[in-house]
Amino acid sequence: MPKVAFFLVPRLHLLDLAGPAQVFSTANDLGYAYGLSYVAESEEISTAQGVVLKAQRDWPSLGRDDLIVVPGWRSPRLSPRPPISAGTRQVLRSHHANGGSVASVCSGADALGAAGLLDGRRYTTHHELTDELAARYPQGSIVRDVLYVVHDRVITSAGIASGIDLALHLVAVEHGAEAAARVAREMVVYARRNGDELQESAMLRHRGHLSDVAHRVQDVIDTRYAERLPLAELARAAGVSERTLTRVFTTATGLTPLRYQQLLRLERAEHLIGHGATVEAAARLVGFEDARMLRRLRARDHFATSA
Repeated sequence: MPKVAFFLVPRLHLLDLAGPAQVFSTANDLGYAYGLSYVAESEEISTAQGVVLKAQRDWPSLGRDDLIVVPGWRSPRLSPRPPISAGTRQVLRSHHANGGSVASVCSGADALGAAGLLDGRRYTTHHELTDELAARYPQGSIVRDVLYVVHDRVITSAGIASGIDLALHLVAVEHGAEAAARVAREMVVYARRNGDELQESAMLRHRGHLSDVAHRVQDVIDTRYAERLPLAELARAAGVSERTLTRVFTTATGLTPLRYQQLLRLERAEHLIGHGATVEAAARLVGFEDARMLRRLRARDHFATSA
């Protein structure tokens, strides 16, 4: 049974903790065993939302298959020093050096940085903290505007709800994508997003509905957006007629399946272009036959945004 030890700091954000903890707890309920523990440097921890939590002072025995998670704390700006002791920093370093994994949510990356675990690695954090964290830990490489980054058993996430995405990813790594999908469905979390997706993505904007048919089709498109996906194939995946699919999907998301796929392609292409790809290369990578369609969609999207 893999162990997950959450290290709690004063004024931590409840969702930074509760989101990942719920993922692993739900996985437990579904038969994917995890042993959860909550450790802090004092027995009581006040949260940013005013709830007081109790934690154990002693660390459990951890091995190479186990995970330490540091949730974030209230931090519109980084404090002069992260609120962890030298002893805790050593625990983080030793666990990683012995083959274990460490993860952070939001400003929790500051704790990993203080332990030296960001040096020489790619990492991310909440978009409001990226500049400060990049300046504080220049030996690492900050990755901006993504949900989470995995590098050499150091997993960092953007903050708040992205901790759920991070934990679902870890469940998928440990038990497979089907297990992660079961957990997400049990939690009524349909936006199962990848780490390189934007912190504000079309997947999230158009998942705020409860249509199971639309969610099943979105799962297919999200995974295979760069492929040709005929409406008939999507309808078969959802178990409905093409006409019903178009009606239900449009009612739920405000978009046709094709427009949703184009939006995902466009968003991914913009991300690639922003990281140095040419328009032609980006168009090819996201599934367009040539760059003309991408240029038309970019122009239309720019016009709509400016209007």
